[in-house]
Amino acid sequence: MAKPPTRAPSPSLLHADAPRPLAERLRPGALADVVGQDHLVGPQGTLTRMLERGSLASLILWGPPGVGKTTIARLLADQAGLEFTQLSAVFSGVADLKKAFEDARVRRHDGRGTMLFVDEIHRFNRAQQDGFLPVVEDGTITLVGATTENPSFALNGAMLSRCQVLVLRRLDDDALEKLLARAEAEAGRALPLDAEARASLRAMADGDGRYVLNMVEQLAALPADTPLMDGAALAELLARRAALYDKDREEHYNLISALHKSMRGSDADGALYWLARMLAGGEDPRFIARRVVRFASEDVGLADPAALPQALAAWEAYERLGSPEGELAIAQAVVYLATAPKSNALYVAIGEASRAARKTGSLAPPKHILNAPTKLMKDLGYGSGYAYDHEAEDGFSGQNYFPDGMDRAQFYRPRERGFEREVVKRLAYWAKLRVERNP
Repeated sequence: MAKPPTRAPSPSLLHADAPRPLAERLRPGALADVVGQDHLVGPQGTLTRMLERGSLASLILWGPPGVGKTTIARLLADQAGLEFTQLSAVFSGVADLKKAFEDARVRRHDGRGTMLFVDEIHRFNRAQQDGFLPVVEDGTITLVGATTENPSFALNGAMLSRCQVLVLRRLDDDALEKLLARAEAEAGRALPLDAEARASLRAMADGDGRYVLNMVEQLAALPADTPLMDGAALAELLARRAALYDKDREEHYNLISALHKSMRGSDADGALYWLARMLAGGEDPRFIARRVVRFASEDVGLADPAALPQALAAWEAYERLGSPEGELAIAQAVVYLATAPKSNALYVAIGEASRAARKTGSLAPPKHILNAPTKLMKDLGYGSGYAYDHEAEDGFSGQNYFPDGMDRAQFYRPRERGFEREVVKRLAYWAKLRVERNP
């Protein structure tokens, strides 16, 4: 195996004249430096063993953005002593492919091998994908394709039969922290972030190493004496705030707030007063109807499952009747909601679930609840061990439906009000069975 070429030292992280992005300047110089992909490039990794045997196969690297697909391909070419040629399926056509193949044939005649790296390979159509087959089969090129799409659906069977599919993982917190530490070491100073903000920065990256380094570049541009930022200050720096309401319409929002809070406070008379004020002021009844529908889910929820159908029926009645007759239907819904049992458990639950989703990013579902319509997906363990609840005792398997690596969480905590009293009993029963069946 040819000795890999010596790499020039990486330029300084904060060099004022550096023409390349930070992610490019900190690109690893050896497979051992690639973070988050130990199953491929670690001491016992698939690619490590492949290189040790001197049998580098054509590959499809499947994974989300910013996890090292291009970097791994470059380093593989270096270590295998192959000429690295890169194409993007977004910008390349048949002529580009023909030229790349012809150049590879010339190198082969001279005793040199070629690795052709094709980014976004799933963008090529079936005929273009078939064009790779002869040059892969006769060894003219070692093909490495990168894709963010499921190869089972994005690539044709002939291509998959000639390439080994390797799955790259989204970068976890530890891997992202290593990238931050490298950036800080190169800069010679720590990022101006407290522990909360540092965790927020990793969460914003959502497993994308390139993205986190791009955000670090913005932080690196701050003065050296910048005080430590907390999570809120970091969000203000890196994200744009939502626009405020138009102050010229303040009364509009004051009155709808009064209506909403009167219904929440179970004051039907107060709610009717504010409804009348809004209608007298010329407010569009459809705007009120939309807010009433929102209230049905936000403040009543499953304490009264009929609340949402009542609100929707009032909106539909207004659309059919118009003003002023249809306004009575909206008034009926307002009184119904004001006098209904209240629970914001559903509203709180979706808020907590949304925060957890942003924090955990794109963690994959556990493989046992994934469908496996293709052989590749079955080989990767999709669907293995799934328990069909209808066939389980009591129609409840108790299996885990949260992502691997995430603890089970309780978002929905129903109140002892209205119909939710029954929901409390059901959830408690299932929780008991879950413990019994998963000791």
